[in-house]
Amino acid sequence: MEPRVGNKYRLGWKIVSGSFGEIYLAGIPNIRWFGVEGDYTVLVMDLIGPSLEDLFNFCSRKFSLKTVLMLADQMINRIEFVHSKSFLHHDIKPDNFLMGLGRRANQVYIIDFGLAKKYRDTTIHQHIPFRYDDLHVVDDFDQFMVSYRNVDLKGK
Repeated sequence: MEPRVGNKYRLGWKIVSGSFGEIYLAGIPNIRWFGVEGDYTVLVMDLIGPSLEDLFNFCSRKFSLKTVLMLADQMINRIEFVHSKSFLHHDIKPDNFLMGLGRRANQVYIIDFGLAKKYRDTTIHQHIPFRYDDLHVVDDFDQFMVSYRNVDLKGK
């Protein structure tokens, strides 16, 4: 029997695994479902294209100025959107920006919110005081996902 999560989504093949967990191919990106399934915390989202790191390597590690400017504009917009929701991503790198597929192949997506932290209290609009013990704690993921549950992560 094929493994399923959320009694609805069939796991495809494993795409990658690392300190963050494992990513499986599930189908076609929006956040479709997240929750606990057995011993695993699971996030089911639409399939997205290659990362900027992959594209950079594919292009012999050279992008034209036009490409850099077009990517930078979208990347800054994505980061601003995350900040507007009172979160800091904490893991900005080329591997965490992916391109869309098909009609959305020119669209940049930001992924991997495993290290995201809330930095502002949304009720009083003040910064949450910094604590050194927060540097190694990843406990705001569920809070982040709830904030975005019905919000388009592309920022528009």
